[in-house]
Amino acid sequence: MKRIHSLVTGGAGFVGSHLCDFLVSQGHHVVCVDNLITGKLENINHLRRHSQFRFINQDVIKGLPRFLALPRFLRDVTRGFPRFLPKADYVFHLASPASPVGYMKNSIETILTNSIGTYRLLEYCKRKGAAFLFASTSEVYGNPHVHPQVESYWGNVNSFGPRSCYDESKRLGEALIYEYVHKYKTNARLVRIFNTYGPRLNENDGRVVSNLITQALHGDDLTVYGDGSQTRSFCYVSDLVRGLWAAISTPRTAGEVFNLGNPQETTILKFAQTVKELCGKPGAKIVKKPLPQDDPIKRKPNISKAKKVLKWEPKVSLKDGLQYTIEYYRGRI
Repeated sequence: MKRIHSLVTGGAGFVGSHLCDFLVSQGHHVVCVDNLITGKLENINHLRRHSQFRFINQDVIKGLPRFLALPRFLRDVTRGFPRFLPKADYVFHLASPASPVGYMKNSIETILTNSIGTYRLLEYCKRKGAAFLFASTSEVYGNPHVHPQVESYWGNVNSFGPRSCYDESKRLGEALIYEYVHKYKTNARLVRIFNTYGPRLNENDGRVVSNLITQALHGDDLTVYGDGSQTRSFCYVSDLVRGLWAAISTPRTAGEVFNLGNPQETTILKFAQTVKELCGKPGAKIVKKPLPQDDPIKRKPNISKAKKVLKWEPKVSLKDGLQYTIEYYRGRI
């Protein structure tokens, strides 16, 4: 039986570590590449004892072979990388900070990872015939004028603001995939990931799920930004991971774009109230603060395409997913 080799960049992160778990459970030999800017070794320590798992502490900007060198005018930013990249049948590119705290603190690294890192991994896949998946984001839709968001919507994004390092670099990564698919017939696709939550979500990353749960469990006031009427749709991490695998393994998906998320929409205020109840803190106070710049008012995926082509849709309810996540956080307090 042929061994299947998968490479996961950002594999020590929240989503990446769960993807590594899934791939190992499916019999893949998995190489996880992560420079630990936002990823954590504790997320993958249980895998490092597994014979089918290997961790490389490396930056995707500097960690690829010399034959994939950048054009001369960009080479100075990538000096010092090793001469090899492990063999892979599937390449999952998740190596980017994904939370506002993470990408604003590491803004330049975020831009380079989603642009130069994407370019170099596409070059590898073009030469080696590997299948490639780029983890894009619902943030490419910005503050949308179309609701729910469908893959054909071009978005309403501020290219010159505090979130642009993430939003615009993801859009550039998408453009690179388009070019490699159409110029070189590279087996590449992208998924636009909507709000995802679950165990291993960093409690200090500034995302609404981790913020509200940790505040409730610590007995603090719960912070809601704006008036709380803005909406989000929350997908449990195991559902997302199934979608990632479906997107890369389903035949004839090269060049395709898929929304992956849960279309169950809720206001942030209602979500905060749900968290209070599930954490056993019904009397906790909700405090409202000003809405951050460029924070989207609505966010809900149209997943009709993923349902039709990938035969995928979320299975875990918000209540069940939150209970699993809350129990994870309880064990850390």
